[in-house]
Amino acid sequence: MESLNDKSLERVVSQRALQMSSSFPCQICVLGFLCGVCLTSLFMAAFTSFGAASFGGISFSLFSAGISTLNSTSSMPIINDLVGDCKGLPKERERIMYSDKSTTSGTDEKVSLLYTAWSDLLSKSIDKEGQFSQKIRLSKSNVPEAPHLENCKLSGELSQRLDTRSPNGSFPPWTIWKGRLGDLPLSATSNEQLNYYRDQIISEGAYPPWITGSDVENYPLTRKVQRDLWLHQHPVNCNDPSVKFLVADWERLPGFGIGAQFAGMCGLLAIAITEKRVLVTNYYNRADHDGCKETSVECKKRAFELMHDKVAWEKGVITGKDNYTSRDIWSGRIPRAWGSPWSILQPTTEINGSLIVHHRKMDRRWWRAQAIRYLMRFQTEYTCNIMNIARHTAFGWEAAKMVLASSFEDFVKDVRENRNEIERFVWSNHKPWVPRPLLSMHVRMGDKACEMKVVGFEEYMHLAQKLRRSFPNLNTVWLSTEMQDVIDRSKSHHHWKFYYTNVTRQTGNMTMATYEASLGREMSTNYPLVNFLMATEADFFIGALGSTWCFLIDGMRNTGGKVMSGYLTVNKDRFW
Repeated sequence: MESLNDKSLERVVSQRALQMSSSFPCQICVLGFLCGVCLTSLFMAAFTSFGAASFGGISFSLFSAGISTLNSTSSMPIINDLVGDCKGLPKERERIMYSDKSTTSGTDEKVSLLYTAWSDLLSKSIDKEGQFSQKIRLSKSNVPEAPHLENCKLSGELSQRLDTRSPNGSFPPWTIWKGRLGDLPLSATSNEQLNYYRDQIISEGAYPPWITGSDVENYPLTRKVQRDLWLHQHPVNCNDPSVKFLVADWERLPGFGIGAQFAGMCGLLAIAITEKRVLVTNYYNRADHDGCKETSVECKKRAFELMHDKVAWEKGVITGKDNYTSRDIWSGRIPRAWGSPWSILQPTTEINGSLIVHHRKMDRRWWRAQAIRYLMRFQTEYTCNIMNIARHTAFGWEAAKMVLASSFEDFVKDVRENRNEIERFVWSNHKPWVPRPLLSMHVRMGDKACEMKVVGFEEYMHLAQKLRRSFPNLNTVWLSTEMQDVIDRSKSHHHWKFYYTNVTRQTGNMTMATYEASLGREMSTNYPLVNFLMATEADFFIGALGSTWCFLIDGMRNTGGKVMSGYLTVNKDRFW
């Protein structure tokens, strides 16, 4: 028999189709059944259930014409500079029913095979010989690249390098290049010239690589502020007697959600900047579970040493959260190191058909956007893995159909090993694929009614329809909500595709603290953070100004190249 490595994906599927049911732990089945009678014709719809990667109690579903998912398992996403370095990958799978499939069973089989191959790659279930472990009779090199997945190992290595000073104390290799182009092997002379100009560019003010877009696509001074924050938080010598510290725990009270904790840390960073201290975070209760452990930031070791030095406390070399009042943290003065850039903010938020030109806390809106962007500037390798799983579970089937329909009719072996230099270096900065245009919608209800005017789901959809009038190709929504009623109502909007995390949701007016306690620490942290990151990458956003979570999402978008995408809000309550 001809070697499988020499076969096309189509030929492998055709020869292995009868073996599939016994080869997959998740038992990929091809179920043909009669779907319906459409007046003049009788047609068949092929439904295939397939295994999907999962994590920590979170799964992702596409509900358009009837898609449903079951539960799975998860681990803690990581925020750069704040909390740790979690290890481990998904250990279980979920079964997903997907009704939006081709009417050709052979096509479904190929899509299912490719989807499951990507799932196995994510769960790292490949044996030493490079074959999938008794699940798929294909080698790793025969699997096409997944456009919706990111190489997390390379991404993590690159992020660490771009966030760390060199041994001689000089800047990280920030350059005018993106992605991995700086890794392209050059001649000794070219490398010497490149290093000289790179160092010159950096010393003269190269901007950090975590900022997307130009100055006009972000809040005023975003690129300069992000550079200055990095320099402040990464002194050349942490043991220098002139370096002072502020060591702060996260809020531990059960009533503080993730959004409130983030906002509090933004206030502490403002104090640190004003007092010329390096902010060092200490215990983070949401990372206090199996599978996660806290990692240190630069100067953290030195700060912890000083915590045991009574003289250092007396002289003010080190301070803690107890040195400041709640008012200092939550409503304190915004750093004036960059003047008043918020005074030139242009209106991009709309309520009731009009742009909000001014509000009483413009400075806080600008600062929190800068602070949250800095604190979440890079994803760790584990965060990247979590987002890969989220995208794969939500969009993987569509990605597989897209790949198979594009250029893999004449599929050849060793596709991964034969990548050319433009793929490896120039195209390395491309973000993972998601269906676009994508609208993110955060519907906040429940006990939030005690703080702001809550608005029903139909008001959010009214704004979505308004967007659609200007962007008629928009039909995809990433829906974030804690209310089951909102999920149920979304199913009646047949002209939209809704994606969302599949977790237990609230029914009634349960408090957020009680709700999060019912989910458990890991799940109650993981699924909001996945929603948060997906929202920041979406093309459009609909939310509520009274929600701290929406406030922070808006800030991430306005420092992530999306200020001109605008923000549609259902209310004007408590505009900070």
